[in-house]
Amino acid sequence: MRTKRRDIEGISLSFLDVISCGFGAIILLLVLTKVFEPIVIEESIENLEGYLAVLQQDLFDLRGETRDINRRMLRREDVQQEQLERLVLLNAELEALKAKHEHTLDKTRVANLIEGRLANAKQSLTDEMAKLLADYKRSDDNKIGGVPVDSEYVIFIIDTSGSMYNYAWPLVLQKVAETLAVYPRLKGIQVMNDMGNYMFTQYANSWIPDTETRRRAIINRLKTWNVFSNSSPVEGITKAISTYYRPDRKISLYVFGDEFSGRSIQRVVEVVDRINRADDEGERLVRIHAVGFPVQFANPPRYQETGIKFSILMRTLCERNGGTFVGLNDFRTLDDMTNPL
Repeated sequence: MRTKRRDIEGISLSFLDVISCGFGAIILLLVLTKVFEPIVIEESIENLEGYLAVLQQDLFDLRGETRDINRRMLRREDVQQEQLERLVLLNAELEALKAKHEHTLDKTRVANLIEGRLANAKQSLTDEMAKLLADYKRSDDNKIGGVPVDSEYVIFIIDTSGSMYNYAWPLVLQKVAETLAVYPRLKGIQVMNDMGNYMFTQYANSWIPDTETRRRAIINRLKTWNVFSNSSPVEGITKAISTYYRPDRKISLYVFGDEFSGRSIQRVVEVVDRINRADDEGERLVRIHAVGFPVQFANPPRYQETGIKFSILMRTLCERNGGTFVGLNDFRTLDDMTNPL
C-alpha cells in the first residue's frame, strides 16, 4: 500500500510540474508580447508619417503641375483671343474692299449707262449759236461743253430733295457757279426749286440783279437751301415759263436733278410743249438745259428706275426746247473723290 501511494504522489507531482511549466510559458509569452508591442506601433507610426510626407510631396507636385497647366491654358486663350480679334479685323478689311470694289463697278456701270443712253443728247450748234460763241473762250476744263450761251436771262430750277441735298450738293454748288461763270453779264437771274419755290422770296416774280455780290449771295444761300421737293421738275419749268417769258427776253432754264418720280414722261413732254410753244420758225419761248446727277445710279439696279426716267425726260425736253442735256459721270466733287470720309 505504501508503494502505491508513492507512485500516485509521484505522478501528481509531475503533472503539477507540467501544468506549472505551461502556465509559466504562457506568462512568459504574455510578457514578451507586451514588451515588443510598443516597438511595432512606433514602427507603424513612422511608416505612416513617411507615407504622409510622400503624399504631401505628391500633392505639392500636382499643384505645381496644375499651375503650369493653367498658365499654359491662359496663354492659349490669349492667343486664341488675339487670333479672333485679328480675324474680325481681316473680315472688316475684306468687307471694305468688297464695298470699294462694288462702288467702282457701280461707277463704271453708271458711266457706261449714261454714255450709252445719252450719247445723242448733245445739241449741234446752229449758225446763230456758232456766231454767238465765236468770241467766247472756254477754259480748258470745260464743265458744260455744248451749252449755248446766247441767253440774257438764266433761271435755275434745282431739285432740293434729300437724295440731291445729302449726296450731290457740293457738286450742285460747283455746277451753278460754273454755269454763272459762262455768262459774264446777264440782265437777270432767278433761282427756284423744282416745285417752283423761290430761293429769295423778295425777288419773287422779278429778277435777281446780276452783280458779283448777288452771285456770291446765291452760292452762299444755296449751301443751306433745303426745301421740300417731289423730285419732279414739271412745276418749276411751267412756273418759270409762265411767269418770266416775254417776247423780248432770251431766257435759258437750267434744270438740275437726279430723278423723276412722276408716272408719265410723255405727259410732261406734252405739257411743256403746250406752254413752251414754238413760233413760226420753230423757235421755243425759252431754252431748256439740264444737268443730270447720277445719284440713283449708285444704288442697286432695281432702284435706278427714277434716275433713268429723269435722264430720258430731260434729254427729250432739251432736244425739243433748244437746249442740251449734260449727264455727269459722278455726283461727287473732285475733292470728295480724292478725300473720302
